[in-house]
Amino acid sequence: MLPIPSSHPSADLETAAPGEVLRQRQQQPDDVLHLLQGRVLLCVHDGAQVRQQLGVVEGPFWLDAASAMLGQPCAVDMVAETRVQLRRQPLAEFRAVLETLPRAAQTLLHDLATGYRQQTELAVSRLAQDAEARCAQWLLRHAQNDASGTMSVTLHQRKRLIAAQLGIAPETFSRVLRSLREHGLILGSGNVLKLPEPRALQLVAGG
Repeated sequence: MLPIPSSHPSADLETAAPGEVLRQRQQQPDDVLHLLQGRVLLCVHDGAQVRQQLGVVEGPFWLDAASAMLGQPCAVDMVAETRVQLRRQPLAEFRAVLETLPRAAQTLLHDLATGYRQQTELAVSRLAQDAEARCAQWLLRHAQNDASGTMSVTLHQRKRLIAAQLGIAPETFSRVLRSLREHGLILGSGNVLKLPEPRALQLVAGG
């Protein structure tokens, strides 16, 4: 039903090696990728490695057709798991061909794209929530009462090592700490973090 890229020069065959990032989250591409051969991971990538895998697709497959139809940026990172072959089709050309389809078909594709997008965004959101819960649990587990009676946590290890223990990227750990700080759940920016609202932090931890 979708337009398949032809051998037109605008859709020349490309190859990508395993581990190569094909699309990044929040990227607004001006073309659409059609995977011909190979496998691609749909994931959350931290710039160095795959942090969370959401799924895997094999060619032939339209990698970002849903985003292209809705005019939205990519919802996930796309990384080649194997050596892949693909073609790019200019976004304007892709949409022009879609507009030649019967109206009922266009409506169906739009609804499918919307549903797929919503499910993907929900999955990514849950991953972020899971990271916050793990961080909150870790803080509460390592908290002690200081001289003033306030609960605090001393970071005896580098944040990178703590993040590895939690199974998240260092950037994610820093982002979660920043979010907790902005919400008043932790205080301090050095090695000692105060927990002024342990009950509220417990809610974040899922307790």
